[in-house]
Amino acid sequence: MTYKSLWFPLGAVLIWAGNTVISKMSAGVIAPEDISFYRWVLAALLMSPFLARPTWAARAQIRPHLGKILVLALLGMVLFQSLAYFAAATASATSMGIIASLMPLLTLVLSIKLLSEPPTVGTLAGGILSLFGLAVLIGRGHPLALFDQGVVTGDLLMLLATIAYGLYGVMLRRWALPLRTWQLLYMQVLMAVVLLFPGYVLGHHSPLTRENLPILLYAGIAASILSQFLWMRGVQYLGASRCAIFVNLMPVFTVIIAVVALGEQLHGYHAIGGLITLAGVIMAQVFKQRLRWRTG
Repeated sequence: MTYKSLWFPLGAVLIWAGNTVISKMSAGVIAPEDISFYRWVLAALLMSPFLARPTWAARAQIRPHLGKILVLALLGMVLFQSLAYFAAATASATSMGIIASLMPLLTLVLSIKLLSEPPTVGTLAGGILSLFGLAVLIGRGHPLALFDQGVVTGDLLMLLATIAYGLYGVMLRRWALPLRTWQLLYMQVLMAVVLLFPGYVLGHHSPLTRENLPILLYAGIAASILSQFLWMRGVQYLGASRCAIFVNLMPVFTVIIAVVALGEQLHGYHAIGGLITLAGVIMAQVFKQRLRWRTG
């Protein structure tokens, strides 16, 4: 491992953090259904010259897995990002970034059920701690206020988006489709375009302007393609487990970018709730001792 290799996962996480801020910037500038559709159309157009022919040549190997690819596209590219765009209307980029930091923990929790992985001390303790941190964040520093005031719609949508992407990661591992990585990604992008087309046709259209075009280009190129390239290179050089640690930096990057780019104010509940949530996520990753239930 060389220090230069660290820039691959670091760059990917930085782009993802920026994409959270981009999602917030898109609110009121371009309709969620439009940017959701346009970004994957753009990604498909850019990938097709390199991947269309080899993917078509491998159609016999791909065909039996189309149903599973459709589910993966629905979870990881349609639900996750579309819900995030709708969440941006009422949630701050800072809150969205902190909620998204739950993804590694949610993946571990979902793996217990779907991959039959044994629960660990870290998963249980970290899960409880992260839920408390999330309650502090969503309750704006007053967790019990959730019972009286309810939940901000945007925060709830972002939580659902994060659950969808956590499920995407688990199903990707469970199915382990025997396809080339870039061809699998390309097929998911094409499926996402098909799935998002009805919503685009029926939705409220936003014209492309000088204000929203840079947002679309970032989402379609940096967040959809470049980040995937950097992450896969990082996994190649460092391994999946080492790269996963870098995901914990995403809320930190998101907060910094949101404060600088959007002028968002960092409140005490952001810091406290975010630190508690992040501590729970790290605890789940570090403490691997299996839970042992007493019987009799």
